[in-house]
Amino acid sequence: MSIKKTALAFFEACETSKGWKVCQQWCHPEATFSAQCDSLAEIKTLQAYTDWMGGIGAIMPDSGYEMLAFGVDEERNAVSASAIFTGTHTEDGGPVPPTGKAVATDFTYYIQFEGDKISHMSKIWNDDFAYRQAGWA
Repeated sequence: MSIKKTALAFFEACETSKGWKVCQQWCHPEATFSAQCDSLAEIKTLQAYTDWMGGIGAIMPDSGYEMLAFGVDEERNAVSASAIFTGTHTEDGGPVPPTGKAVATDFTYYIQFEGDKISHMSKIWNDDFAYRQAGWA
């Protein structure tokens, strides 16, 4: 499978809250994760991040995304994907009781590959803005 197809399959599974159980098939077992935002600062593995996204889907069951841009950098064996995440906080389990507020937040993934599997992913995201939209801050 090409890195483009792998990244698209991973992106779809991650953003639809499938968690590591599904996402791991496209990743190295020890794949790392980074983000320069407070809510994800302690998450260091892609497994932990995909499971975190699974938790977001549980409290925002209508969550989804709109892909804005997707590019493959063959020279660097990497993919960049930008999208808008959407969802409404309607279920228990978040940092506060359900607010009923909707979120529409831009983000970008930079996905690095070793061979045909994901070895690292960085998320570029303004969590403060998204949390205010959700009524969490």
